[in-house]
Amino acid sequence: MQPSIRRIGIIGGSGLGVALAKQTTGKAYEIETPFGSPSGPIITTEIDSVPIAFLARHGEGHLLNPSCVPYRANIYALKTLGVTHIIASGACGSLVEEIAPGHLVIPDQVIDKTFKRANSFFDGDLAVHVDFAYPFCQQMRTLLLAAADTVDSQVHDGGTYVCMEGPQFSTHAESLLHKSWGAHLIGMTCMPEAKLAREAEICYGLVALPTDYDCWKPHPGDIDKHSLMKEIIANLNTATENAITLIKAAIANAAGLLQSECEHHKALELGIWSDKYYITDPVYNKLDLLIGKYVT
Repeated sequence: MQPSIRRIGIIGGSGLGVALAKQTTGKAYEIETPFGSPSGPIITTEIDSVPIAFLARHGEGHLLNPSCVPYRANIYALKTLGVTHIIASGACGSLVEEIAPGHLVIPDQVIDKTFKRANSFFDGDLAVHVDFAYPFCQQMRTLLLAAADTVDSQVHDGGTYVCMEGPQFSTHAESLLHKSWGAHLIGMTCMPEAKLAREAEICYGLVALPTDYDCWKPHPGDIDKHSLMKEIIANLNTATENAITLIKAAIANAAGLLQSECEHHKALELGIWSDKYYITDPVYNKLDLLIGKYVT
């Protein structure tokens, strides 16, 4: 059964998840899904009369590293609450000089290097293939970019985000390789999150928060590791404040978008390749929220 109310989901990553959680009050939902429990309670409230549902990706106290985040449960739980659009955030490293720490980036492409994470709702149940050539919803990107003038920082339009497994950071050789690919950002969290959002027919946009230049760029020789960490945290705090301002401004203008239809809301229309005759009741009951409108 599809929820009656439409909401914008906000997934807060490093920094922003904690900061927004402190600012967000509303009704908290503890949701159990066929894919387990999400990272934590989901809080429903409104921003400028626009219904939202907020989830901290790494859970309370930031206990979940990127490889341990229950991505399937997170996206499924958001969908049960009527989320049709997601604005996600995530700290990352910059692979190009022009994207400085503290800037914001609204990426348009991804290279997925993860390998430990369940990356589909249909693993072992159905053969489902969704179009993922353009992983970020252009309507969501437009919404976010339209709010760029509300922040005191440069907001970059587009960029390729390499999602690595982690939780360790890149080697120097890996960083140079990613840079040679023409990628702009290196992070650990937007995959398989964006893939699962597509399978759940949810529009997905990302605000990336560069905190440093990864390790391709040598650090000044006179800076020690403690000072470097303080600098990275300061960059994250600055980017977080700007990202919150941008996201809130975008949501304030999202009422019309929330009621509109997008091609991603029909991502499964041609994606279910299994013969529907062979879908068992247990599988249907497990996946009804996702496939119910296509399988009767």
